[in-house]
Amino acid sequence: QVQLVESGGGLVQAGGSLRLSCQASLDDFEYDVITWFRQAPGKEREPISCVSGNGTNTRYSEAVKGRFTVSRDNAKKTVYLQMNSLEPEDTAVYYCASRSTLVPTMCFMTSKDIDFWGQGTQVTVSS
Repeated sequence: QVQLVESGGGLVQAGGSLRLSCQASLDDFEYDVITWFRQAPGKEREPISCVSGNGTNTRYSEAVKGRFTVSRDNAKKTVYLQMNSLEPEDTAVYYCASRSTLVPTMCFMTSKDIDFWGQGTQVTVSS
């Protein structure tokens, strides 16, 4: 059973925007931290943003801070990653991942203890 499905990737020019979605089929979704990762060609997968189960706590890597915004709609079991001012360096496969927690305000920028991964969605930014 697929637990996380990303969508919204595509080709965009530098300076443009995209919004990624991560649709979950998890029980007790409000206790799942969702972390966004990306993996560029030839590079390791890196965490770029996370959102706590109740949506009140968010974190960003330095590479995307100020340009990307993460949010979630627990009623729809969906997490969004709004990406603005995209740069060619943002080209990568983007993944969402979940980790259950008893504390709905926690947010993790790590691949440790991830429960489920999505299949990834390609984002390509042309110069």
